[in-house]
Amino acid sequence: MQNIPLDQIAIHQIPALRQQTRKQRRQLSRRQLRQAEIAVANKMLKAAEIKKAKKIGLYLNDFGEVPTQALIQKLIQQNKKVYIPMIRNMNQQLVWTELTLNHLHSNRLAKHRLGMQQIMASRGFAIATLDVVIMPLVLFDRFGHRVGMGGGFYDRTLAKHPYRPTRLGLAYDFQQVDGILATQIWDQNLDLLCTPIGLNRF
Repeated sequence: MQNIPLDQIAIHQIPALRQQTRKQRRQLSRRQLRQAEIAVANKMLKAAEIKKAKKIGLYLNDFGEVPTQALIQKLIQQNKKVYIPMIRNMNQQLVWTELTLNHLHSNRLAKHRLGMQQIMASRGFAIATLDVVIMPLVLFDRFGHRVGMGGGFYDRTLAKHPYRPTRLGLAYDFQQVDGILATQIWDQNLDLLCTPIGLNRF
């Protein structure tokens, strides 16, 4: 059978696709969000990369992403250390601060001006501390190309460090595009991606 070539999705097409997908995420019901949260947590905990990892970077969902609280709680209960990103204003790169269940349950978190939740700390750990970094995204394709929210924080941080933790994305299945996402030189690809339906390795 002849392979059908995939269309490339150009850079100028991405903003409209990003907006459309974010709108679709916001329309999900609480029940759909909870189902996705549990399904993704269960699949992630079975992944070999997560099983062997001791230090895991993971975001707190704030913009319609797959909820991560269930996964965070299960990881901490398994005695794994979970770190969430904090933006360094001086260079707009990410550093990582350890998250505890006490932080979650007591709401001891602060909002960055861009909207994400952070632990207020004077300093954080470099990405080299992590075994796995789990990244949010808005769009992805079958080759592991990822489109984030547009700030470039993960791309910038990963591009500046020679150490390469396993890069894992979380998404809903409808966030996959049919074609190939055009990439730029600083874009950082995924090694794995987990959706409520399954785990993909690239």
